[in-house]
Amino acid sequence: MQPLAERVRPKDLNSYTGQEHIIGEGSALRNAISQNLLPSLILWGPPGVGKTTLALIISLTLKRPFYSLSAINSGVKDVREVIDKAKENNFFTQDKPVLFIDEIHRFSKSQQDSLLGAVEKGIVTLIGATTENPSFEVIPALLSRCQIYVLKHLEEHHLLSILKNAIEKDEILRKRKIELKETEALYRVSGGDARKLLNALEIVVNSSHQNEVTVSNEFVLNCIQNNLALYDKNGEQHYDIISAFIKSMRGSDPNGAVYWLARMLEGGEDPLFIARRMVILASEDIGNANPTALVIANNCFQAVNVIGMPEGRIVLSQTATYLACSAKSNAAYMAIEEAIGAVRAKGDLPVPLHLRNAPTKLMKNLDYGKDYKYAHVHENNFVDLEFLPEELSGKLFYDPNNNPRENELRAFLKTRWKEKYGY
Repeated sequence: MQPLAERVRPKDLNSYTGQEHIIGEGSALRNAISQNLLPSLILWGPPGVGKTTLALIISLTLKRPFYSLSAINSGVKDVREVIDKAKENNFFTQDKPVLFIDEIHRFSKSQQDSLLGAVEKGIVTLIGATTENPSFEVIPALLSRCQIYVLKHLEEHHLLSILKNAIEKDEILRKRKIELKETEALYRVSGGDARKLLNALEIVVNSSHQNEVTVSNEFVLNCIQNNLALYDKNGEQHYDIISAFIKSMRGSDPNGAVYWLARMLEGGEDPLFIARRMVILASEDIGNANPTALVIANNCFQAVNVIGMPEGRIVLSQTATYLACSAKSNAAYMAIEEAIGAVRAKGDLPVPLHLRNAPTKLMKNLDYGKDYKYAHVHENNFVDLEFLPEELSGKLFYDPNNNPRENELRAFLKTRWKEKYGY
């Protein structure tokens, strides 16, 4: 028998719950579907918010062939086989098949490269699903050919609607008399994950031998605790626990960090995923307060990749505790965010003439590179030049935080630039 979540999976957009911001009436994606002008796209969001369901609905709505692969157990060979089937299918229909890749962030570069040609040539319309930021996990060439849609956590009224729909419409549950007396425990154990919510409801209902079932918080918690292994067998707390791990290191608590690290390792989390997140944290949350942190985090990633588990847990623990104990600064992260904001606000400002490259005589005649001064032939290897477009002159992007290392950097910059940037 299929699980409850599969039995009540919506088949059309009108019965789909949540994500009104991307598939509501008048939205860009809904219009693209209604006009059969679907681009390749990536659905990014937490577990259990409807990524797979939305992909299936799109395929059904457009009456297109649907191929599905999971990045966990599919390789380049599987991708090529599906693409070959899609090519054959294109001889019989003008509608491009939909190729759905679940957890596309787990595909290697070579696996993602194998998709690129089929997407470029229009052999398939790709729909990828990911819980990770696609900017980090999807190769740029593939990312540039896809629209990114961010799916949000389901809210309480969405979850209640899903519960009521299952009770009223599922062919098995509707034979029972089910009263939703309390729902807080169901919401809490599901964490906003619709699939997990329906799994919990099914466990609760099946735990009662009576035709009448009253769903209360106490009854739910007793049932879930008794079926904990079954309920959490897929390790769907991944999303929350990695968040707790990162926030413990950011908050300078090595005890919290190593506890959440242990939870992930015991739950079967990919150790390279953990190491990769620490590399990001080393720049985003520590940065120039301790530049060695990035070196250690990167070496951790390489070491875990080479030695594997279980020994890799020691390297992960050393790195997590080191990062937690390090001085913190988000100044480098904020600098690039500020700079990107300026680029988007001001557009493509011209490069000052003295900073331009002048490889030809014509360019030299146009004053490209004129008045540029080579810093290394000046005192202290420094010359007071303008390195920003005129419209942004004096704009501060990198503002060192108050910690010993960055205080040294601030003092150094002040001796060079005086009052220009306000250091």
